[in-house]
Amino acid sequence: MAELQDKTLNCRDCQKEFVFTIGEQEFYREKGFENEPKDCADCRKAKKQARRDNWNRKDR
Repeated sequence: MAELQDKTLNCRDCQKEFVFTIGEQEFYREKGFENEPKDCADCRKAKKQARRDNWNRKDR
């Protein structure tokens, strides 16, 4: 296996650069994830909140 290094990626939503750290890469490997993240942490958090908000509206 190749030695891991921090990688700079671009978010598909906001186009900002974010770092995919060695620790995150190790986590992805342990979980069997094959693809790198496409979204930065801020965009992932916003999407997660939007899903929660949508779910809560359905419960009413």
